[in-house]
Amino acid sequence: MVKLRLSRFGSKKKPFYRIVAADSRSPRDGRFIEILGNYDPLKEPAVVNVDEDKVIDWIKKGAQPTDTVRSLLTKKGIMAKIDAAKSAK
Repeated sequence: MVKLRLSRFGSKKKPFYRIVAADSRSPRDGRFIEILGNYDPLKEPAVVNVDEDKVIDWIKKGAQPTDTVRSLLTKKGIMAKIDAAKSAK
């Protein structure tokens, strides 16, 4: 199954994450299919950059976001758009 999840970058004690589409069997920082955005928790407020069209496309194809990615997408308002599209059908 394809999951939308965080892949950790940055140095020790200074994390920086990419939001990626990856096979659920691949390692956290290992092989991924596509980069969808990034998340920087150290900035105040935390910075989340996401390619909305790519995320919506992957979720339509059946990709499952992890809990953390789902909460980040909810804060950006992307999950509301996806739910609205599903209920419109």
